[in-house]
Amino acid sequence: MSGLSLAPWVLALPLAGLAVNLLWGRRRGEAFVGGIATGAIGAAFLVSVALAAGLPADPAGLRVPLAPWIHIGSLRLDWTMRIDALSATMMLMVTGVSTLIHTYAIGYMHEDVRHQGDPARFRRFFVYFNLFVAFMLVLVSADNFVMMFVGWEGVGLCSYLLIGFWFEKGEGGLGNARAGKKAFVVNRVGDVGFLLAMFLTFAAFGSLDFEEVFGAAEAAGAAATGVVTAITLFLLIGATGKSAQIPLYVWLPDAMAGPTPVSALIHAATMVTAGIYMIARTHVLFELAPVSAAVVALIGAITALFAASIALGQFDIKKVLAYSTISQLGFMMAGVGLGAYVAGLFHLLTHAFFKALLFLAAGAVIQGVERGAGHDHGGHGFDPQDMRQMGGLRGRLRWTFPVFAAGALALAGVPPLAGFFSKDEILTAAYHGNPLVYGLLTAASFLTAFYVGRQLSLVFFGTARSEAAGDARENPPVIIVPLLILAVLSLAGGALNLPGSHALASWLEPILGAEASEFDPLVAAVSAALALLGLGLAAAIYGRRPVRSGEEDPLARGLGPLFQGIRAKWWVDELYAALLVRPYERLAEFLAWTVDERLWHDGFHDGVLAAGFRRATEWLAQSFDLKGIDAAANGLGTLAQRAAAGLRFLQSGFVRTYALAILVGSLLILSYLVIR
Repeated sequence: MSGLSLAPWVLALPLAGLAVNLLWGRRRGEAFVGGIATGAIGAAFLVSVALAAGLPADPAGLRVPLAPWIHIGSLRLDWTMRIDALSATMMLMVTGVSTLIHTYAIGYMHEDVRHQGDPARFRRFFVYFNLFVAFMLVLVSADNFVMMFVGWEGVGLCSYLLIGFWFEKGEGGLGNARAGKKAFVVNRVGDVGFLLAMFLTFAAFGSLDFEEVFGAAEAAGAAATGVVTAITLFLLIGATGKSAQIPLYVWLPDAMAGPTPVSALIHAATMVTAGIYMIARTHVLFELAPVSAAVVALIGAITALFAASIALGQFDIKKVLAYSTISQLGFMMAGVGLGAYVAGLFHLLTHAFFKALLFLAAGAVIQGVERGAGHDHGGHGFDPQDMRQMGGLRGRLRWTFPVFAAGALALAGVPPLAGFFSKDEILTAAYHGNPLVYGLLTAASFLTAFYVGRQLSLVFFGTARSEAAGDARENPPVIIVPLLILAVLSLAGGALNLPGSHALASWLEPILGAEASEFDPLVAAVSAALALLGLGLAAAIYGRRPVRSGEEDPLARGLGPLFQGIRAKWWVDELYAALLVRPYERLAEFLAWTVDERLWHDGFHDGVLAAGFRRATEWLAQSFDLKGIDAAANGLGTLAQRAAAGLRFLQSGFVRTYALAILVGSLLILSYLVIR
């Protein structure tokens, strides 16, 4: 149990890392900033290992109180960490993968800030990075809904800061800022669902503590089915926002605007896994609400197929991986919806390995192409992320190619790589539990293998289709070493829950109470065959005649109008813009216009009513705004200045004055004590 006393350090270390960089990083170099940030997360990983090692003595885990928090009426919530097999597993994944991403980011951001001409942002980036991991650790270690919501909102805030990190870049100089805002707003929609779930939970059970709520819900049994169904459906809304499921997935592809390490951290180790973890943590409620569980499984399966279809038509190397993430999250969501919690979490872990690898390797490809032969690749229509302008990189990027291929084949589900075993468990659960979900996921598996083969063919095989690709150069060791470690995990990660041993299932059983899906040779054979078929078909189509920039994709000739829908991402963004975004913008423009000077010239300048209305609004502005709010704020500033001027004599700078003040103060205290 002694190791479990280290629990607070899991949260303290990332916060300490960002505090050190905030206070002293400005005067230090990049090596100091990157080393402190990475070392803090690496130390948190070691603490997570110690916590996991201490759990076998108490498989159900324990609660570690840190501080009193909210005591209002009957609501009693303390800032308490829950350390059990589920939270320890998530801590290991979050801190372990994040350490590798931080290490990679030292080399990547060195190039990025140099290219952007703003080296001062190097420190800011790692401060945000540490804060992101800290909030994710708050989320997974929470012992109640409100503490989980603090971490939930924190990762949403950090995603906004990091997606729009280069806020002045992008389309029209605002593209990245819009992407960050889109992620923030869409996630707030999901967060409303989470809030409503909390309100309803407290109204129904009088608590927001996990153990108390779960115990009360189980004790109520069938009598609470209706309210539990409503609670879980609201929780699902929150999960669709964070874990990018239909209909709230639209923010995730735009998150590619952030630097590549941000994409890897969001898509693999932190934010998008929050919804899956939340459903697993509250599995007691979902088991009492079979309707909600069925909806979760169906939404996950539809999302998996829908996003996989969009990935077929993307040419941006990171956009393909973004839609792949949405699709794989759909697999996880379907798994936990089917009650196969271990299978869903198993795929969450393996996906963290190979998707972090793929995003980081994609960043290595982009930087390798950019450094090419020193050409000005920003001009002449060159896009370093466009796969149509790559090709032949297998020979130029001799380290990046094999690790990218390892991650891609794991994603495709090729045996015996990690993705095959984790995806197979979800497919097996669907095969025996819900034929519709199984059919949708099987189709998504085939499309996954196809777009993976398409990406490998366009990026690494054939001949270079641009001068930059022909002159691409390999990356430094600080970039390559994390990729090699992630590649090993992608190859061997299936050992976490191999058929027969089911180590992960045994580890999580005290918390989830669920057994692992038995290995089904038929399901496995179909899955493996579809993976190989998809890869082979993609190689046959794109290997003979790779598509170049400006040319028509070979799929367009075969699929016709269907490919136009795929290429346009099924026009979902356009639909949301027409139904929600543009009406909101028009309303905002109208409200802004009503307080503009044009109101008086274009609208009401001839009427007595307008004159009266204008005088009233001007009086309100003068009386309330200028003489009220502004005067109060200015008065506080004046008061602070006068107080400072009056106390300035105390800060003379003379040591003898300070010594005299200490002496006088000591005498006064002693006199008070003697007299009393």
